[in-house]
Amino acid sequence: MIIEARFNGPPGSGNGGYSAGLIAARVPASGDEVEVTLRRPPPLDTPLSVEDGVPLSVYDPERHLIAQASPTRVTIDPVEPVSHAEAVAYSAGYHGFTHHPFPTCFVCGPDRTPGDGLRIFPGPAGAHRTAAPWQVPPDVSPVMVWAALDCPGGWAVVSQARPYVLGRIAARVEALPRPGTACTIMGEVGKEEGRKAYVRSTLYSPEGKILAHATATWIAL
Repeated sequence: MIIEARFNGPPGSGNGGYSAGLIAARVPASGDEVEVTLRRPPPLDTPLSVEDGVPLSVYDPERHLIAQASPTRVTIDPVEPVSHAEAVAYSAGYHGFTHHPFPTCFVCGPDRTPGDGLRIFPGPAGAHRTAAPWQVPPDVSPVMVWAALDCPGGWAVVSQARPYVLGRIAARVEALPRPGTACTIMGEVGKEEGRKAYVRSTLYSPEGKILAHATATWIAL
């Protein structure tokens, strides 16, 4: 397995959600519900070995443990949606436009161009909540949905004073969004404990149907 350089999060490592989705796809008989724990920043353009088992384990060429993944049961506790028009308005206040710890992030980096990155910009939508519009790309896939669910949850807790990175994510994909449609993604912080923040994110279709949901743990740097 190789995480291509295009799909970076922090410089030199894979976007957490995309990397987790790629790993989740390797879990045998997983259905659409998997939990992935990232043990180290996933390296880019590097052959990674995948060893089946419970949990499935991913190693780099030096045998460092990169991630582990197992089937799970994701309880749908959706983040209350806003309208797509409201999401567009909230997105204009995205903190990442003025301060972004990783501005080239594949998912939420403002330095990525349309067609190169997902350009999902989650703006504050009330206390501890974000909303973002998402123009679904032509090459949408389950792995890309995992990526799209990642940053909207993280930006509900990320601040200029304390950047966070993804540590663990469990996702449930009900259905893929249609290419070219305008979807809405919501994120929300549940609680914070020390360096950990527990967040949720939900992907909605243009008709307001839940397409995917994730719970995640983010770790302060």
